[in-house]
Amino acid sequence: MYKYLLVLSAAAWLAPAPAPAQQRPVLTAQDYARAERFLSSGTQALVDGSAGQPHWLANDRFWYRVLTARGSEYVLVDPARNTRTAAFDQAKLAAALSSASGKAYEASGLPFRNLSYSPDEKFIAFAAAGKAWKYDVLSGQLTPDTAPEKSAANAANEVLSPDGQLAAFIKDDNLWVRNTSTNELTQLTTDGIKDYGYATDNAGWTHSDKPVLRWSPDSRKIATFRQDQRNVGNMYLVTTNIGHPRLDSWKYPLPGDKDIATIERVVIEVNTPKVVRFQMAPDPHRGTLSDDISSSGTFDDVDWSPDTRELAFVSTSRDHKEEKFRIADATTGTVRDVFTETVATQFESGQGAINWRYLPKSKEIVWYSERDNWGHLYLLDAGTGKVKRQITKGNWVVTQLLRVDEKKRELYFLADGREPGNPYFTHLYRIGLDGKNLKLLTPEAGNHQVTLAPSGKYFLDTYSQPDKPGATVLRSAEGKLLSTLEKTDISRLTATGWKAPTAITVKAADGQTNLYGLMFTPTNLEAGRKYPIIDYIYPGPQGGGVGSWSFSAARNDHQALAELGFVVVVIEGSCNPLRSKSYHDACYGNMAENTLSDQMAGMRQLAQRYAYIDLERAGIWGHSGGGYATAAAMFRYPDFFKVGISESGNHENRNYEDDWAERYLGLLKTNPDGTTNYDNQANAPFAKNLKGKLMLAHGLMDDNVPPYNTWLVVEALTKANKSYDLVVFPNAVHSYGPYSPYMMRRRWDYFVQHLAGAEPPHDYEIKPVADPRNAVQ
Repeated sequence: MYKYLLVLSAAAWLAPAPAPAQQRPVLTAQDYARAERFLSSGTQALVDGSAGQPHWLANDRFWYRVLTARGSEYVLVDPARNTRTAAFDQAKLAAALSSASGKAYEASGLPFRNLSYSPDEKFIAFAAAGKAWKYDVLSGQLTPDTAPEKSAANAANEVLSPDGQLAAFIKDDNLWVRNTSTNELTQLTTDGIKDYGYATDNAGWTHSDKPVLRWSPDSRKIATFRQDQRNVGNMYLVTTNIGHPRLDSWKYPLPGDKDIATIERVVIEVNTPKVVRFQMAPDPHRGTLSDDISSSGTFDDVDWSPDTRELAFVSTSRDHKEEKFRIADATTGTVRDVFTETVATQFESGQGAINWRYLPKSKEIVWYSERDNWGHLYLLDAGTGKVKRQITKGNWVVTQLLRVDEKKRELYFLADGREPGNPYFTHLYRIGLDGKNLKLLTPEAGNHQVTLAPSGKYFLDTYSQPDKPGATVLRSAEGKLLSTLEKTDISRLTATGWKAPTAITVKAADGQTNLYGLMFTPTNLEAGRKYPIIDYIYPGPQGGGVGSWSFSAARNDHQALAELGFVVVVIEGSCNPLRSKSYHDACYGNMAENTLSDQMAGMRQLAQRYAYIDLERAGIWGHSGGGYATAAAMFRYPDFFKVGISESGNHENRNYEDDWAERYLGLLKTNPDGTTNYDNQANAPFAKNLKGKLMLAHGLMDDNVPPYNTWLVVEALTKANKSYDLVVFPNAVHSYGPYSPYMMRRRWDYFVQHLAGAEPPHDYEIKPVADPRNAVQ
């Protein structure tokens, strides 16, 4: 052994010295700091003229907050008089608040939290300086407000009645109401028990203590359910801490489970508590939007008749293939089946809203269907369930039904793809129930975000494009422009060297279908230089990677990453919504496709179009469904994608909540040979194909996508003797919360080091700073 070592030593001494390694480019902390300025924390504060959400008052008047270069202003609008004035004297209020709190407030400086008007509009209530305040708008008198403290404990988990006099909440698995004036409590149900309670909110992947219910218009009844999850399997997570860890356990059904959560529908009479149980079998915990039956913000798929005698609702099958429209007698609980729609793949009722309405006066139903390959509205007979006519038609898609004017027999709805250009731009339309007189009410090119006045006489319209700031305008119900309230001003932003992303159009893998997306390039793009390309992916299929198609000063960290020497692209591939039914269903039964064929086809076209793109250095990253897609890309196309970062991915859908996969893959089925239709959808079996660099990340307290999804991939990679990198957040949830900046920095480092071949600065710390105009003292 000693002699052998001497020989080796001699050989090493005699060997020629290796050639000096090529010097790797070095990125400094200053480079990262410059990139950081392109995050929303460095850009949003430089955007002026952005109007906040309108808050409606009596007679269609409303107020909103607008951000300016000086701070924020509160504006009051009276559509009938076509006036725009200050909502109150901000200077006087700031002076009064400074005097009362001992802190200095500027008139257009800090905003107020939870600001609201009293019903008579003589007072405003708000929180600031750690207290609740009441301000007399006329006299300017400011006093501490103790009233909100009475209901603060339950307010976040209550549902207020339409008249504001009662608030419903859950206590010990039963439903209660609180009188908002006296705080008197009344118990409405008595037989609720653990895992078999009333109005309980749990879809497995999302859960809260807030009740799921729908008040009747007269505030005398509540439509809700008793949720039975007694036999549903549990999910477990364990905290990381000094001492004994805490075990978190909750009901979390999985695909293929014999027992899933079901709901027993009821109507509860409030004044003299009484439970009316519907005479029908329990429904699966499903809705036409998702298995979260409050995903639109209220109890989905139910609609009270104006006289509260009837409750229309839709029962969704476990696999989302069958929808039953039913009408219940709210007094007796008898249920009448009106019609059933069955689809081959999965049914959806629109995007973000339930798009059907029950019209008892005319005994009709407005129904949403994709039966002609496009999402459209139909008019049905509520007695027979037969179609009377198709209301909207064409190669475009209705996304949200906003209002039905039964008196005028007109509909107001949002739709995508009818106007020339980007098919994802949303516009507002009006049409008669007879399918005639379709009218575009928002003619400007761009994406329109619309809020209707309570009376329906007016609407607020904020429009823009991803690369073009827009405006907020007030229009009449006829679409007539009444006034331009705000114009978005980005002059302070562009003065810093900021530039908008490039809107791109490429062909899908089929060579025929147009795909749309955004491309981010360095602001200091160098002629003749080749840049690695990074694909940010979120394949849905319930959403897309771009998100909102309105203007935004920053989208994720796309531009910041581009500033470090990359081209970043986001491509909305087929299999995502907002287009035709066939477009959306392109990956049905094969979610592992993840739009990856479209992504690669689009990137190849961009590389041919832009000489500065280096397709030999292609990276990819995504979170959640995008994390699933990223690992799939690295395993299934290892020669194309060289570096990937997979965050919180649902890599094994038999380990993810029941509804998502059962909706888009179908129910879990076992073949005669013992395999299942889910086997090829998992990432772990393909981990052995990894060639490039892969980073996996997950939070150990992720109650949306449990971390065991990633551990299966880790185990497969280890068994295959594949190298990988792993980032773990012991006490973080799905989105990482306060650890997000750390994950962002690790993401930058990984692409800089392994895709660009450069050295990142050591342990750079990203410190996002909130827009000071949104700060609250």
